[in-house]
Amino acid sequence: MASMSDTDPARPVLDVWCELQCPDCRTALTDVRALRERFGDALEIRLRHFPLERHKHAHAAAQAAEEAVAQGQGWPYVEAVLERTDKLGARGELLLVDVARELGLDAEEMDTALIDGRHILIVDADQAEGKAIGVTGTPTYVIGGERLDGGKSQEGLRERIEEIAARLLADRG
Repeated sequence: MASMSDTDPARPVLDVWCELQCPDCRTALTDVRALRERFGDALEIRLRHFPLERHKHAHAAAQAAEEAVAQGQGWPYVEAVLERTDKLGARGELLLVDVARELGLDAEEMDTALIDGRHILIVDADQAEGKAIGVTGTPTYVIGGERLDGGKSQEGLRERIEEIAARLLADRG
């Protein structure tokens, strides 16, 4: 979700290809938080949508995340939904609207956005780009031109991302 933050060409970018109904993405949230804490604003972390067909509500969740971005609460919303991946399968769009309400977002506008599909092109574009660069599952990370697949195992990925980010930052300045 490139719209999660303004892109600064001087900063290294970590794209996190994610799906909000994916248990592995929920697990990866710990690594994303640790990377954010370690690098702060020096590393741009962008959530990119890659809804998987096997998860019924993943596409709606991605659209809801984009509406949360439009309302100024992208990452808090994404994190709150990922913390509830186990409930999303059963509750679907009702859960997405409830999370918006809990975060103080305009829940009625969230519901309308899910009905009118205003963010579907962003989600579809992310998914198409992911497929074009070889993303097949979630989470998948792309940093410094390297694609790292976290869907099979997350072991060692944070350390590898930290190495690449540190190298990119050292090369920059």
